[in-house]
Amino acid sequence: MIDLYYWPTPNGFKIAIMLEECGLPYDIKPVNIGAGDQFTPEFLALNPNHRMPVIVDNDAPGGPLSVFESGAILVYLADKTGRFLPTDTHGRFDAMQWLFWQMAGLGPMAGQAGHFLIYQEGKHEYATERYTNEYGRLLAVMERRLRDRDYLAGDYSIADMACYPWVAPYERLGQGVDELPGVAAWIGRLGARPAVKRGMEVGKELRSDQPLTEEQRKMLYGQTAKKTLEKA
Repeated sequence: MIDLYYWPTPNGFKIAIMLEECGLPYDIKPVNIGAGDQFTPEFLALNPNHRMPVIVDNDAPGGPLSVFESGAILVYLADKTGRFLPTDTHGRFDAMQWLFWQMAGLGPMAGQAGHFLIYQEGKHEYATERYTNEYGRLLAVMERRLRDRDYLAGDYSIADMACYPWVAPYERLGQGVDELPGVAAWIGRLGARPAVKRGMEVGKELRSDQPLTEEQRKMLYGQTAKKTLEKA
């Protein structure tokens, strides 16, 4: 059994999708990031970066193994199951480079765009434009890649799973896909997969459309080096 420390965010959805695709049994351990669960000593022991998701594979060889960082988790699960990551060198690194592209670019830029479009207090026009433009540029990179293929790296892989939760909400992040037919078709292709549908619904009951409280805002966006060292 795999314990999934989780909250319904794009990084959490990635892992839920992969677990559903692989048919692995898992148990959700909610990490309420608005309440500060990610800063408890128990969670710090699993992830020194105070971020979810984290998995604990209770059936790992040699005893339970915890893995943090969503990209690392995807690679671990792919290696564990032998699925959704090619084993030949060329295919493996084709998928890995697009996975890292998501981790280093698409996810962070989409997250910052979402922050300034949805969660900012006051107007920060330069930051909003900066991150929405960069998110749009990255969608255009995907478009070029998808012009002559159905998936980012040959067959459907963890690279697609990693990107989907950050691309599917493009409208909320200030983008359109009228000029990105390859991306639009890719969204439809992934969104039609039963396991993707199930993964995107995991933790639905935990979601809230209520605005962040001031306390939650400070918890999520007010962390500093000093506060981090105090929690160690």
